[in-house]
Parts: sequence; C-alpha cells; structure tokens
Amino acid sequence: MADTSSPSSLTSKLRPLDLGGAVVGLRFLGPIAAFVLGEGEIVLVDEAETRVRAHHGAVLSVSGDDKRLLTGGDDGRVVATAADGTTQALFEQKGRWIDQVAAGPDGASAFSAGKTAHFLPVKGERKSHDFPSTVGGLAFAPKGTRLAVAHYGGVSLWFPNAQAKPEFLEWKGSHRGVMWSPDMRFVVTTMQEAALHGWRLSDGGHMRMTGYPSRVTSMAFTTGGKFLATSGSSEAILWPFASKEGPMGKQPSMLAPRDVRVSAVAAHPRDEVIACGYEDGLVLMVRISDGAEILLRAPDGGAVSALAWRGDGGALAIGTESGAAGLTVF
Repeated sequence: MADTSSPSSLTSKLRPLDLGGAVVGLRFLGPIAAFVLGEGEIVLVDEAETRVRAHHGAVLSVSGDDKRLLTGGDDGRVVATAADGTTQALFEQKGRWIDQVAAGPDGASAFSAGKTAHFLPVKGERKSHDFPSTVGGLAFAPKGTRLAVAHYGGVSLWFPNAQAKPEFLEWKGSHRGVMWSPDMRFVVTTMQEAALHGWRLSDGGHMRMTGYPSRVTSMAFTTGGKFLATSGSSEAILWPFASKEGPMGKQPSMLAPRDVRVSAVAAHPRDEVIACGYEDGLVLMVRISDGAEILLRAPDGGAVSALAWRGDGGALAIGTESGAAGLTVF
C-alpha cells in the first residue's frame, strides 16, 4: 500500500481546482489544461479559468491533440474547442448521439453515431461506413489516414479514402476502447469483460490479456511503445510490447499496489514514467524501471476519472468524478 506520509511527495505543487462537475475527459492544448465536464462545459485552465459551453447535454466522448479538443454529445454535435476558447461545430444532427470521436493527423476528425462511423477530412466531403454493430471505439493510426473501429465481434481497419472493404480482425465479445501501438504493429481493445484483446498486424496473431478483477477503462502506451499501462486492478498493470511477439508468453509488470483499484493511467510523453490515479482520489507518479513512487495527490474519496500530461511532460492535470481537480507543474 502506498504510504501517504512518505517524504517522496510533491503534493505541495498541486493547484487544487473545484470545477463543479464530474470530469469525463482531459487534454492539454499547448500549455492550457482543458477539463471536459460531463454536462457539456469545458474549463480551460492556465493562470485563470475560462468556461466554454460546448454541448447542451451530456458529453459522451472526448479526444484531441495539442491544438484542439474534440467532444461528442447526446445533443448530436461534434465540437472542436481551441485553446483560446473558440468552438466550432464540425457536425450537428438532432436526435443522434455522438458515441465516439477521434482526432486524426493533419486536422482530420472521425466520429460515430450508432453503427455508422464518419471521417471528416480538413478539405473534401465527409465519408461514412456502416459497421456490424454499434461502434465502441475509434482510433486513428499514428501515421496515415487509417481508422481502427471497435465493435461487437472485433475491430475493423478502415481506409476512408480507399474503395476497399475494411480489414476485419475477429474476436468474439464486445470491444470498447481501441488503441494502436506507436509503431503501428499492434491494435489493442478494452472489452466489456475484464480483459484486453490485441492483434499482431503482421500475421493476425491474437493477444489475450486477462486476469483483471474489473473492466479496464483506461490504457496508455508508454514512450516508444515499450509497455501498455492499464487500469482495472489494485495496481497498475504494464504489458510488455517491445518484442516482435508483443506480450504473449510474458508476465506483465505490476506497479504501485494498493488496496484500492486504479481508475486512470497516463504515460509521460518523454520518460518511462506513468501517472496512476485511484478510486479514492490518490494520484502517484511511478518510475517504471524500479517502481519508485512519488505522491502527487492525497486521497479525498472521489475517484480519479482522467489524467493528462502536458506535451513536454512538465505538468500533469487531474480530474475526478466529484468535480475536484488539480494541476501539478513540476
């Protein structure tokens, strides 16, 4: 169990924030932390706080890059928010729920409503494709215009600009979140059950990652793609992805064990370090090489729902289900 009285603590650097609503997503837009609240507001934090109304209703999905924040809501809107607080509705259709959004390279975007995924290029017409069931997750490949679309029964790899039928990666069950490895050799999904599933794209080999006591809701590849850090247990579970085979036949590393489950993880953009948030609100910074821990936030009872590093790794933003949040600048 993490010792909250340990001298290895940077809690004095935490700037507490009371946002007044559950945080459902977090991104840094350059130096500005953008906290997405469940009821449609976005709070932009630097020296001051700026509130932006992006949706009239619940936010269902969050994505983005260092220049824009993408959100989808039950008001049928896909909204891009910039660091200066300006918003742009990229799509709007009343009566539809925008279940998933994804920010792509060169300013492209994607979103889904029900079984249909849509690709929005910066220039040109929107392209759409219907999948076998409701889209559970969307992710752009790190390079090129290719989308991984998670749904019941597996993942489809879709080239929106090509006429070819999407490549189908099959595995029974309900697939939710989806992620590419940084080197594009693997695709991994979180599942409705307490497991991850992955595919080795070179040969279609399966990678089943099980043993979790609860469903995985947060995952992040560490810098260079060496490890995949995940929530879902009472410690951070890190699967090794450095070899050609991926994690098959290898044991995961388990860091920062406590008697409370991990609810969110975030990988440092430059160093082999992760931030690890727990269901009681505690946040640790953990060095992967030796498991050394530094306390960043003491527990307050509200589960950590989102974590995000600034692009240079010099700051960490923390959001919780209770609306209590924080910003730590190192």
